[in-house]
Amino acid sequence: MKFNVNQQDLQQALNYCQGVIEKRSTLPILSNILLDAQNSKLTITATDLDLIFINQINNVEVIEEGKTTTTSSTMYDIVRKLSSGKKINLTLTDNSKLHLESEKSIFNLNCMPASEFPLTDENFNENEFSLKSKDLLKLLNKCKFSVSNDETRHYLSGIYFHQTEVEDKNYLTAVSTDSHRMSISKLRLNEKKIFEPIILPKKTIFQLSSLLENYDGEVKISNMKSKIKFELNNSILISKLIDGKFPNYIQVIPKNNQKKLEIDLKIFQSSVDRVASVSLDKKDGVKFSLSKDKLDLSVNNTNSGDGKESLVVKFDHDLEISFNSKYLIDVASQLDGNNIEMFLNDSGSPALIKDPGDFDSIFVVMPMKG
Repeated sequence: MKFNVNQQDLQQALNYCQGVIEKRSTLPILSNILLDAQNSKLTITATDLDLIFINQINNVEVIEEGKTTTTSSTMYDIVRKLSSGKKINLTLTDNSKLHLESEKSIFNLNCMPASEFPLTDENFNENEFSLKSKDLLKLLNKCKFSVSNDETRHYLSGIYFHQTEVEDKNYLTAVSTDSHRMSISKLRLNEKKIFEPIILPKKTIFQLSSLLENYDGEVKISNMKSKIKFELNNSILISKLIDGKFPNYIQVIPKNNQKKLEIDLKIFQSSVDRVASVSLDKKDGVKFSLSKDKLDLSVNNTNSGDGKESLVVKFDHDLEISFNSKYLIDVASQLDGNNIEMFLNDSGSPALIKDPGDFDSIFVVMPMKG
């Protein structure tokens, strides 16, 4: 095997591989990436057995076809320190070392045979549909911060994707919750798709997000019972799905929150952030004391002191309610409009948050006690 590849192309591909490969893997081969050079293309594959990432670099000068595997982290560390955009020459030597040369640098990396790399032949059914990368990224971004970290309830540690129908319109709806807060965002589909409901795992969500951030185009999606495949221009991500039943989230959406609070988004965000500075572990609630067109925010921490701030808002009632500041800031950071709209009921009921700039997304945040 012998080929030449551009440093930037290789660095970008290896960068994505880093996110897939587990740092402490029990199987040495899983710390490796599979390099396959043929037909003027270099295909790089990384897997942790639950997630497979395949990246194809085109226009590679392949002098001799072949394949091997080498340690991903070492190769990435070397490649990112080489001069940007320069040519890298790679050769597999007789004694199974990958000889890497660029400008005045020469490295010989240990290899393991490609035959040891765990590749599964994925037979995905024909139920394929496409979404624009920006639309899919929006669904992920609006929901990923509400995904649960609780290992015991594994069915909450992902985003639930399913089709919904509202007034004869079809949507792909994404939902996530950690039982303290919930995010729901939907995307209009031009027609009903053949798509079974799935729960996409957290690690896959973050890998997919980073791929989509640098890609503008169509994403082809196909899923079978326990796996899903995302195809971008030169990358493929195949992921196992979370096996479990997502709870009935519709019944958690507050139905009778009549008290509408409207605040300038940027002012609200920075104000909550400032007041919460006094809380060291962010566990103290931000207390809302609401009266007509006025919101007093306060945080009280026994160890470090207290802070308060007053805001002019649109509100027509009297109410006291407390929230986790991080939850409010997380939601606020994903809103598109200039204002944030909170619909409240009483001090013990969840708040419904809407975005005047995006009618397809809503958020629910539970209040804190006391």
